[in-house]
Amino acid sequence: MSQSIRTYALFALVALLIIGTGLLQGWDLALVILNMGLVSAIMSLGVNLQWGIAGLFNVGVMGFVALGGMAVVLASVDPVEEAWAAGGARAILALVLGAATIVATVLAWKKTKNRWLTAAILIAGFVVYRMVRDPGVDAIEAVNPAGTGFLGGLGLPVVIGWIVGGLLAAGAAWIIGKTALGLRSDYLAIATLGISEIIIAIMKNEEWLTRGVKNVTGLPRPVPDAIDLQNDPGFVERAASIGMDPTAASTLYIKIGYGLMFAAVLIILLVLAQLALNSPWGRMMRAIRDNETSARAMGKDVTFRHLQVFILGSAICGIAGAMMTTLDGQLIPTSYQPLRYTFLIWVMVIVGGSGNNLGAVLGGFLIWFLWVQVEVLGPGFMTWVTGALPDDSGLKEHLLDSVQHMRLLTMGVILLLVLRFSPRGLLPER
Repeated sequence: MSQSIRTYALFALVALLIIGTGLLQGWDLALVILNMGLVSAIMSLGVNLQWGIAGLFNVGVMGFVALGGMAVVLASVDPVEEAWAAGGARAILALVLGAATIVATVLAWKKTKNRWLTAAILIAGFVVYRMVRDPGVDAIEAVNPAGTGFLGGLGLPVVIGWIVGGLLAAGAAWIIGKTALGLRSDYLAIATLGISEIIIAIMKNEEWLTRGVKNVTGLPRPVPDAIDLQNDPGFVERAASIGMDPTAASTLYIKIGYGLMFAAVLIILLVLAQLALNSPWGRMMRAIRDNETSARAMGKDVTFRHLQVFILGSAICGIAGAMMTTLDGQLIPTSYQPLRYTFLIWVMVIVGGSGNNLGAVLGGFLIWFLWVQVEVLGPGFMTWVTGALPDDSGLKEHLLDSVQHMRLLTMGVILLLVLRFSPRGLLPER
């Protein structure tokens, strides 16, 4: 079977799976799978750009996705005027002082190589930073802590938050890349994983910025509100004309709206990724991936190109994270777990086909479909499997109590099967 026919057949299979879900399990679930499949495909595309094309082993995907989610809050939530009046200026000044301290410390070390002077600048700057920051943050978090307790955002359209998410993730990737990209692949993986955990820790603890574990709910959405649709006589009439309840129709309408927007973003990013892959830049990146020594001998700036592609891939993950937070309508820092936002994305890339953008997109849809369906069908499947066992059997009780782990078992089995029978993925790199 040719590569083109295989590509069409596999994407047709994914389409049939989603349509079948709609016919058998309800279109609400089918649209949930479709929308998060689109977001997952974008995340997978970003990781594929870093690993499949450039060979960078980044396992800090979770951190960049979380930064995208935080960007939606910072960009689209209305500012909390009382919090800004109470301590906003001091909090911003503290950030400026912190950044200035870091810059001054680095410059002092580069210019003088004097450890005592460098340490003195760092300690003095840290003390001043905390003296300015702590009173301001305490004042902000004291403003209606049950309802707000943070500065809010800029009140911009939420779609602007998607762009800000990409830029924020790109900025973080630049900082991380300047310090970590010189490491060997295994050390780079450890460094990016650790930095992503630091990002999540900051989001959980800096309540004045993201409300921490109190979560930010009721985020603005780029589609109409369900209540507004249900109170619109024209919408109610159109729903009745096709035999649908206004509540169910409004839910489907909103999810279809998200699906169209997410699909547009995915198509734009996929086209750009394909153009980059087939350009001289893409051929150069693959040459660097395959043999860095030869690329350096040919005069290529390998470090700069690694930084470049690391920033681009992270920015795509940030955009996907912002889209996902918009879809959820809330930012929950504790929900960012490596299993979901790093391991699963890597499974998507490996199963779909590392180095192939279409393969990464296919893996995003397929793995997300299975991830959702295993949770939905797993309990019934396990009940059927253990039906022949005695009710007082310890094994039956154990299997039924462990049904929540079927997701992990399924992902592991799929990964092993693909690596055994198609080591380069379902759609290998050409």
